[in-house]
Amino acid sequence: MKHAPLYEALINHSHTNKWSFHVPGHKNGHIFEERAKATFQSVLPFDVTELSGLDDLHHPEGVILETQQLLADYYRVKQSFFLVNGSTCGNHAMILSSFNDEDIVLVQRNCHKSVLNGLELAGVTPVFLHTEMDEEGGYPLGVHLQTVKEAVERYPHVKGIILTNPTYYGMQQDIQDIADLIHSVGGIVLVDEAHGAHFGLKDMPISSIHKGADMVVQSAHKTLPALTMGAYLHVNSERVNIHRLKHALQLVQSSSPSYLIMASLDLSRLYLENLSNDDINRILSQAEGMRKYIDSLPHLKVIKAPDRYQIDPLKITVQSDRELSGYELQALFEKEGLFTELADDRNVLFVLPLGTVNDSTDLQRVLKKVSDQLPRYNKREQTEQSLTDVLQVSRLSLSYREMRGLQAKSQSMMDSEGQIAAEAVIPYPPGIPLVAKGEQITSKHIDEYSLLKKKGARFQGITEDHLIYVFDHR
Repeated sequence: MKHAPLYEALINHSHTNKWSFHVPGHKNGHIFEERAKATFQSVLPFDVTELSGLDDLHHPEGVILETQQLLADYYRVKQSFFLVNGSTCGNHAMILSSFNDEDIVLVQRNCHKSVLNGLELAGVTPVFLHTEMDEEGGYPLGVHLQTVKEAVERYPHVKGIILTNPTYYGMQQDIQDIADLIHSVGGIVLVDEAHGAHFGLKDMPISSIHKGADMVVQSAHKTLPALTMGAYLHVNSERVNIHRLKHALQLVQSSSPSYLIMASLDLSRLYLENLSNDDINRILSQAEGMRKYIDSLPHLKVIKAPDRYQIDPLKITVQSDRELSGYELQALFEKEGLFTELADDRNVLFVLPLGTVNDSTDLQRVLKKVSDQLPRYNKREQTEQSLTDVLQVSRLSLSYREMRGLQAKSQSMMDSEGQIAAEAVIPYPPGIPLVAKGEQITSKHIDEYSLLKKKGARFQGITEDHLIYVFDHR
């Protein structure tokens, strides 16, 4: 019988726990702000600590061990781990357990900021692989095999590669050839698959863990019914040093992991197991119907997958044919109560549920209402070209070790050409740095920042008056 061992253990514990003389301080919900008590009361009894029968995430021997094994069995991998600090800590743990100081590591340039932070923590030497671009969507895709070959020829002692697959926009490439190449030179393949926890379901893309990756992380909370910060890490290779990985997970995860998050991870795996083929067919049909409906509306279109890429059915990227940025289009949707995952200078990204869309008729009415508002904007004459650098293989201007000994100063982004960034400049979401810490700021970076800012992008690492930190290394 399919079951959720950790969730069931929490239910049993709640029935026997009469007095709480342990942390957390809300004492099973007895002590709580009165006006919010009714809202939180149903879950507070399950927000507990490492008590008898509830196991320990950092040394699992009971129900957590059992449920992680069920997770590994479901995903058909050697081992799986719960993550309570999101895919962020999974990326950190993969990097810390796979590389040593100053190892040369190939890194897909459109990686999440957590990958860059993990590289800095590990003190490695990243070699950035610049990506193909989707001309219609204007966003980065994956890395071409030829780019990886070029990097391996230039850096034959490379220790591994870190890929982001699928992209934030749901574009997935088959990485098998890249993985085979890296394995042939003795390297390890790590994949940030944050948006692919549902991959492997019927007629969905296949996870990179079955296409040559040695380890992947998946943000269960992104597409599965898990609580925010809930994620999985999967291992499917003897190249992974499990002892180092478990130690790294203790370094980067809380010593007081949330049982609510872990229970939701347990239940998310059970949710996947209980999906029937009919359920999945309905989900796919619903996604395709929404794509077709949006495409049928005047002034809106859905971006399709380019050659050699497969699109995640749960991702829909929408563009208008007007002189309207994605940020402005997103604002029109939000005025009607429709909140999307992200916007960029051209697009709005919808992340569909792995289930039924509520009030689909009303949703179509809102989409049409927004479409009907678009004629008041001027028609877009041509698609803008991305200003992103075209170098296929690049490195930081300063190593992480060199950066540790330098002082930083604030300076206007507009006057920073030729300076080296002391902090990443990141449009968020999606969290892919425009400029990475240690990179030299170019005129193209400044132009792209100005364009995105003008169109309404929000940034991390830079103030409203354009001040950033650069290294004072005179």
